[in-house]
Amino acid sequence: MKTDGEFLYIVSGKSIYIVRAHPWENAGVLSRLDFNEAINGLFVNDDKLVLLTGAFTPYRIGFIVEGDSTSVSASTTIMIYDIANRSTPTLDRNMTVNGSYFNSRMIADYVYVIITQPAYVHDDEVALPAIIDDDYAVTIPATNIYYSNVSDYYYAFTNILAINTQNTDEEVSYETVLTGSASNLYVSQTSIYITSFGYEETTAIHKINIEAGDITYVATGNVTGYILNQFSMDEYQDYFRVATTVQAFSTQTHLYVLNSSLHVVGVIEGIAPGEDLYSARFIGDKCYLVTFKKVDPLFVIDLTDPEAPQILGKLKIPGYSDYLHPYDETHLIGIGKETVESKEDDFAWYQGVKISLFDVSDVSRPSELDKTEIGDRGTDSPALSDHKALLFSKDKQLLVLPILLAEIDEAQYPNGIPASTYGNFVWQGAYVLDVSLERGIIIKGTITHMGDNSDLLRSGYYFESSYAVKRAVYIENVLYTISDKLIKLNDLDTLSELHQIDLT
Repeated sequence: MKTDGEFLYIVSGKSIYIVRAHPWENAGVLSRLDFNEAINGLFVNDDKLVLLTGAFTPYRIGFIVEGDSTSVSASTTIMIYDIANRSTPTLDRNMTVNGSYFNSRMIADYVYVIITQPAYVHDDEVALPAIIDDDYAVTIPATNIYYSNVSDYYYAFTNILAINTQNTDEEVSYETVLTGSASNLYVSQTSIYITSFGYEETTAIHKINIEAGDITYVATGNVTGYILNQFSMDEYQDYFRVATTVQAFSTQTHLYVLNSSLHVVGVIEGIAPGEDLYSARFIGDKCYLVTFKKVDPLFVIDLTDPEAPQILGKLKIPGYSDYLHPYDETHLIGIGKETVESKEDDFAWYQGVKISLFDVSDVSRPSELDKTEIGDRGTDSPALSDHKALLFSKDKQLLVLPILLAEIDEAQYPNGIPASTYGNFVWQGAYVLDVSLERGIIIKGTITHMGDNSDLLRSGYYFESSYAVKRAVYIENVLYTISDKLIKLNDLDTLSELHQIDLT
């Protein structure tokens, strides 16, 4: 889902809806585009809409040669629509690239798309990557493909494309790198970092410079361990910082600082032995790490001197945070699970969804200002694994996240509820919270799309509904919650319902 403050652009299934959102009195669906393949990416830039589609099917041998538009089973399509008239989008550009969609970013007028294609030999020939731009096709020559001296058990052609969203006549820029299996991506304003986890718990890092559509391969580096996600990486003042997890012999966390040539210049190894890394966040010259086994240590690491990083302080509390979000320069919001330590073994039972507000102004003594727990064991939120499901505004003191609520019937446990007990699913929707340093975390209210579809709730471990809230956004003083089949508009102050938009 994207918004430009006036319209919503929503992917539901294999369709995209363009919805007039503001003013809310005139809200409604303006147009719908349907596709045969899954929609993997969506960008809006002025009056241009960029869609990335492709099917996640097993790769079958196929070739595209210059001038031939034969398609293969694993391919990614990039379409640019003119949406000056939101009611009648028109296709401006249509590109197809061999391989599966990996990730993408938009910077200024350019969309950078990363597509991976398995590297293999068939009939003594290498199946090289190819691009079809409208009616013209080109195969990327082997002599134009970068490679590094990094051994791996699997190889792929990783294609980086830069497409001008405003000038559809400008030729696409591209570079291809022979890598291992691409696992994570970090993008700054000037660089793309693609990582691949390979032999002997080693992660290769490939650095590519980008500037106004120009793409230049720069360097390859290596660190020990695997990288959790994009928030475990960061570029700051010509340095690349990364947190990794190593599981050989004993699980532990490492932190590395690499220079602009991707040579390691600073390191802390062996953080929190025996504990897994659950989340990381780099903010300026500080790094915050959350590890977990029985309690949640929040580590504060100083990176002022890139060659001598040091742990300044840590906080141990029950629970853990899967995601850390900056509140301001000295406070963090943690989204994760509450936990109860096992009395018999060396682990903890996770419970309901936990939202914490951390104070890190005293770096040697971080503290938890406030917390709230939602639901019992089994309660879940897509925000735990997808940060785009979280809506936060410091100015409005607003935090919204989708929740699948599980509750335990206490009457069934007259002798006390075991910590391992799961609740039954009883509700799904959006929790709206007020978050401030003065008042802490307050549950303001909830919004659900389930309505008469409550029969779709399932007791136990499984839940699926087209009316499950997945995203939220606000425009002025209206909160929009979005599921696959419905948009609800609620007053941001009172949460009273203003309007509904049917997406069926």
